Amino acid sequence: MENIKYSIIVPVFNEEKTIQSFYNRIIPVMEKTQDSFEVIYINDGSRDNTEKLITEIAEKDKRIKVINFSRNFGQQSALLCGFKNASGQAVIDIDVDLQDPPEVILQMIEKWKEGFDVIHGKRKKRKGETALKKITAYIYARFLRKITNMDIPKDVGDFKLFDRKVIDTIISLPEHNRFLRGITTWVGFKQTTVEFERNARVEGETKYTFKSLLKLATNGIVANSNYPLTVSLKFGLFSAFLSVAAFITFIILAIVNINLPLVCYLFPTITLCFSLSCIFNGLSNIYIARIYDEVKERPNYIEKNKINF
Repeated sequence: MENIKYSIIVPVFNEEKTIQSFYNRIIPVMEKTQDSFEVIYINDGSRDNTEKLITEIAEKDKRIKVINFSRNFGQQSALLCGFKNASGQAVIDIDVDLQDPPEVILQMIEKWKEGFDVIHGKRKKRKGETALKKITAYIYARFLRKITNMDIPKDVGDFKLFDRKVIDTIISLPEHNRFLRGITTWVGFKQTTVEFERNARVEGETKYTFKSLLKLATNGIVANSNYPLTVSLKFGLFSAFLSVAAFITFIILAIVNINLPLVCYLFPTITLCFSLSCIFNGLSNIYIARIYDEVKERPNYIEKNKINF
């Protein structure tokens, strides 16, 4: 392993408009440390000129390393690949869109030198994001904290600094579907936060679609909590209570000579029972699908080639 102090992990997917801007920002920041460093771009199957641009940069600067995937495998897989290939004593993951300011890395390094093993970037403000995204992110983060019983820091993303021993622990875990924010909390070690204001993207548009965000959110819940498995029991008990209450109500109405035709309740009752059966079966299938995915033991990603390794 190379004698490198800091490794910067940068997942990229169709980011041709931001590649050069990020490079121009990250290099001066890391040079201020006066220590050795590497910047590892993980090209997650980009279909634009991203691969060409980062290759050109890597040819001019050997501190820049590139791993190209055979196709798009997702951000979490790209981060895992970066962790496995990082040589630094401290590893920092950051998005290329410059919403997370590279200058904050210097504050993270100071905390690391104080003895912290994980330093989370905590957002004080989130510029350039819609009100809907902010609200859903707020609700999801707090819901996840509640059902996982883990003290996942509020208002943090995947902008973090990890000590080498934490990275070695994370990459040793065998699970396939990973949710880095949950795993980081689960492994423990000494953790803290550094606050910053999150900026709007410098160029381009976010590559997180609703589908990819939903998948990430599902991984966060299913990988860290058995809460969905308890929903059917809770709902069943609640439904049973309502059924008993309705039965008692029918008896009282019959006593006072108010008779309702039972056929009015027949069809919606059958429909409700069928819908609930499908919902609970679907919840079980989420976990069955997760087991199926794990036992296949396919790799999280496939590397097409590497540059400067």
